[in-house]
Amino acid sequence: MQIGPRCFTWGARTYVMGVVNVSPDSFSGDGLFSPAEAAAQARRFAGEGADILDVGGQSTRPAANKAEAGFDEISAEEEIRRVAPAIEAIRGALPDMPISIDTYKPEVARAALAAGAHMLNDIYGFRRDPSLARIAAEHRVPACVMHNQRNRVSTGDVIADVLAGLRESVRIAEAAGLPLSMLIADPGFGFGWKPEQNIELLRRLAGLRVLNLPLLVGTSRKSTIGAVLGGAPAEDRVFGTAASVALAIANGADIVRVHDVREMKHVALMSDAVVRGWSPGP
Repeated sequence: MQIGPRCFTWGARTYVMGVVNVSPDSFSGDGLFSPAEAAAQARRFAGEGADILDVGGQSTRPAANKAEAGFDEISAEEEIRRVAPAIEAIRGALPDMPISIDTYKPEVARAALAAGAHMLNDIYGFRRDPSLARIAAEHRVPACVMHNQRNRVSTGDVIADVLAGLRESVRIAEAAGLPLSMLIADPGFGFGWKPEQNIELLRRLAGLRVLNLPLLVGTSRKSTIGAVLGGAPAEDRVFGTAASVALAIANGADIVRVHDVREMKHVALMSDAVVRGWSPGP
C-alpha cells in the first residue's frame, strides 16, 4: 500500500505509528499546544523509528457527562484549528513522512488532506458518516476503519462483533468507490469494551485475519493496561503497553499505534525477529 511518500509491504515487518496529539485533554497526558511542538515531536519520533504519524485534535477519553459519543466532542472548526497547522508544520519538517489524520468529521478530513495528510483514520469506520469514505475515494488516499463498540449491543462474542462491524465498514467503503486494497482495519481496543473483553480481543486477534486486511492495533497506554497493572496511571503503562504490542504482533498486527515510539520500536524489532524470522547481518 502506498501511503504518501512511502510504500508499506504487509507481512514484511511491523510498522510503528507514532501518535501526535494536538488536543490539550488527551487521556495519555501528551497533548501539544502549538504546530512547532508537533513538528518537534514528529522529528523526535522519526529519529526513534516511526514509520507513520497519526495527528489528532479530538480527544476520545471517556467523558464525565456521559455524552452520546462517550467523550466530549469539539466543533469541526476547533479541530481544524488544531490539526491543520500541525500537519503543515510536520510536512515542512519531514516531507518524506506519511501522515494520517485521526478524525471522524468530513470537514476536518478535507482540511487535513489539504494541509498535507496522506491517510484517513476514522474511529467510526465510516459508520457514523459514510461521506468519509467518499472523501478518501475522491482524494485516492488509504483509510483505516476502526470498529467502535460504544453504544452497540454485543452478541457476546467479541471477535464476531468486530468482524461484523468491520465488514460493514468495508461495504460502505466499496460502495463509495474505495477498494479493499486501500483499507486498513482496526479492531477498536478500548472502544466500548470492558477490560476483560479487551484482553480477549487481543488474545483472539488472529481471528480477524479472515478479512484479508492489514491490521492496526492501538493498545498504547489504555485504561485496560492500567486496570491489569493495579490502577497504574497512563505514564506508568509503558511496560504493560510493551507486552500488549508484542502479543499483538504475535497475533497478526501489521501496524502498532503508540505514544512511546523508541521503546515500542524495540519491541516491534524483537517481536518481528521471533514471529517473522531474523538472521544477523553480514
